[in-house]
Amino acid sequence: MGENPLAIAIALHLLCAVIWIGGMFFAILVLRPAAESLELDQRVTLWAGVLGRFFVWVWGAVLLLPVTGYWMVWRGFGGLDGVGLHVHIMQGLGWSMIGLFAWVFCGPFRHMRRMHRQLLIPEAGLYILRIRIVVILNLVLGLLLVLTAAAGRYW
Repeated sequence: MGENPLAIAIALHLLCAVIWIGGMFFAILVLRPAAESLELDQRVTLWAGVLGRFFVWVWGAVLLLPVTGYWMVWRGFGGLDGVGLHVHIMQGLGWSMIGLFAWVFCGPFRHMRRMHRQLLIPEAGLYILRIRIVVILNLVLGLLLVLTAAAGRYW
């Protein structure tokens, strides 16, 4: 990467997107089906631990993605007038994902952790279901964003 700030911004941006979207893909399509064989209390404990660790990384991505994205737009492409429609679509999808994540973290995830600590396992399980629904939606948005990023400049 050398000393090219644009290359550093692109690399950080891509790494954050891969960590966040790849983590959701893994959680929904690999870990969730494997965890279904566990008893509810074990599943809740697993998800409380997994999400607690994963969300630390997502917060990093949520902070770095807009910073690196807007830095690239303004410093690399001359502002929003200098980018194609695909960048505007990516921006909309990205902010939607950030909003959904913030809602999950501040609402259902906090409630689930509290229920887990209080050993209210069935209640915690209901919050896990809510989290899963929003994560599936965010995964779909993230995959659409990746497709837009990869192919959008050719539209």
